[in-house]
Amino acid sequence: MFTRMIYETLSCITEEINKHFSRQLHVNEEKVVLSGLVNQDGSIAIQGENKVLVTLINIEKEPMSKGITGPSSGVVSARTQPPLCINLYVLFSAYFSSNNYPEALRFISFIMAYFQSHNVLTAASTPSLDRRIDKVIFEMESMGAERLNNVWATLGAKYMPSVVYKMRMLTFDDAIIREYRPVVSGMNTDNKILS
Repeated sequence: MFTRMIYETLSCITEEINKHFSRQLHVNEEKVVLSGLVNQDGSIAIQGENKVLVTLINIEKEPMSKGITGPSSGVVSARTQPPLCINLYVLFSAYFSSNNYPEALRFISFIMAYFQSHNVLTAASTPSLDRRIDKVIFEMESMGAERLNNVWATLGAKYMPSVVYKMRMLTFDDAIIREYRPVVSGMNTDNKILS
């Protein structure tokens, strides 16, 4: 379920940016593509050029409280797992041909402008957003030269004009009861449980 929710959220954001570009820039083709940069064999992951790639580069757990105990009926208490809240780090990179470098810079600027005015997505503002998500907040990450170098080296790709956003936060909470325990109210002298 987690991977489906991550995929659906990133697909929704990709679709929303494409709609925005279509309205604002009057482009007919989809310029933004959800894709890795490089395949496992080292080949380029995307066919064609002149696209903005949306790539998940990290998943981070948001600190939450330990265990949550559900309501007790007097006979059995329910223990559920706390919701898992995560932040995603998403790289937007301009994969444009070498003679089209100014266009690459232009599209990275468009991405930044989009998130400047759409940094919070909700079900009301984005109907295609998964109904289990209250809101998603985008914060631009300041990447120093060393961190940036590490990201591109890890991805196994040559640097492209890019920007990284921290996407906060997806919550996974199936509200599934994981464990039942009888409620112990006391013990008698025969070591029998009293309920």
